[in-house]
Amino acid sequence: MNQKKQLMKNTIIIAIGKLSTQIISYVLLPLYTAKLTPTEYGNYDFVCTLSLFLCPIITLLMEESMFRYLIDANSKMQRKKIISQAVIYTFLATIVFIILASLIMGLGTDYTSQYIVAIITFVISNILIGLSNALSRGLGKIKLYSVSNFILGISTIILNIIFILVIKAGAEGLLWANTIANSFTAIVIFAMLKLPKYIGKMDKPLMIDMIKYSVPLVPNSISWSIINMSNRLILTNMVSSAANGIYAMASKFPNIISVLYGYFYTAWKESAARIVKEENKNEYYNSIYHDAKRFLYAVTICLIAVMPFVFPIFINETYDEAYIYIPIIMIATYYSNLSSFFGGIFSAYKDTKIMGSTTIIAAILNLVIMIAFVTNFEIYAACFSMLIANLLVYFYRRKKLKKYLKLKELKWKGPMLFLAIICLAYYAKYIPGISGNTALIWIINIISLLIAILYSLANNWKFIKGVLGVFGEKIKRR
Repeated sequence: MNQKKQLMKNTIIIAIGKLSTQIISYVLLPLYTAKLTPTEYGNYDFVCTLSLFLCPIITLLMEESMFRYLIDANSKMQRKKIISQAVIYTFLATIVFIILASLIMGLGTDYTSQYIVAIITFVISNILIGLSNALSRGLGKIKLYSVSNFILGISTIILNIIFILVIKAGAEGLLWANTIANSFTAIVIFAMLKLPKYIGKMDKPLMIDMIKYSVPLVPNSISWSIINMSNRLILTNMVSSAANGIYAMASKFPNIISVLYGYFYTAWKESAARIVKEENKNEYYNSIYHDAKRFLYAVTICLIAVMPFVFPIFINETYDEAYIYIPIIMIATYYSNLSSFFGGIFSAYKDTKIMGSTTIIAAILNLVIMIAFVTNFEIYAACFSMLIANLLVYFYRRKKLKKYLKLKELKWKGPMLFLAIICLAYYAKYIPGISGNTALIWIINIISLLIAILYSLANNWKFIKGVLGVFGEKIKRR
């Protein structure tokens, strides 16, 4: 099977494991918005963002280094050495985190001891699930990775319902639900992979070499977290926790773009690394880049076009203001995912420094814009600062990629025109002369959705046929 078909196959396997449960998680949004106030949801979202920030610092992303090194490993002994270094380092770093976090939060915050325990265990559970996922992918167990994510999704949803509806534990209940689900899933993966047989002695030279690869990835990871966390922190402290709750809810639907792209990107990092030594790598990278860009654009415009219909169904009226900010965050997310595509190629060449430096600059720019404008523009400042930061990373990484290959760009004027039309229709209910005419607004939104769907199908028809071909081959074999 050629690399492109293998990439499609792996993406489909990953999607099967994640898609159904993630759809259900969005169906549960009415539960969250009905049972949690914007302030409660804002607090929960802040802890989640804090965890995303802390985990890479604690682990130095050794799980990513383990994944990349396992791809090149040629023997069981090599795999055992690589896995051992990642596990040993992660274990020691987690112990240090528990001690420091207990002291800092115990002395420097007014959190209750119960809430501190909830936060610490939540972070540890995210470390465990990250390590287990990287291990299953690195060992080529892509189906196990998919099944484990299905288990994670189902258990998270069930536990969320129990903690919110039955126990009525609020935001803290959501933390415990996710902690239990993460930990349970990680333990299942470790057991199925028989992790103890891969644990050996510390190999200092190899560990240092792996750390040298992973350390530059940390600024890349935490800078994205800083962008998200700083926006939420500034909104919470300079506006209100409710404003952060609105912003967090506005980010929920744009996250669908990242979720769908995430299926591909998980498979892409492995594919990009395996093809890097092949002669046809330039042609392959260009082909995948064009497919990814068309697909991401299609998802973006279709989501914007469908929002006027689904937003009132999923979101409680308390969060109505979130509607205004969704398209801005969606466009920012589009460019964020495109820049991560370039990151997959940089990782394949083991040039991780460029990833860290670009996102550090973006984080600083985001922070400056946010602080300068949040007083006057509040949530708008968070949306536009993130958009500008993501645009910077995208264009800068594309320029730096010329060191390794030349990517041919697609035409952009037509897509930008369609995007402008879709956004104009999205905001039709705010346009003077139209705002009071419900029937006309519905007509405009229906036409906009049809345009988005037809354009996306036409622009991605070759890619769709390829995906259907992979499904067809699998059905025939069965």
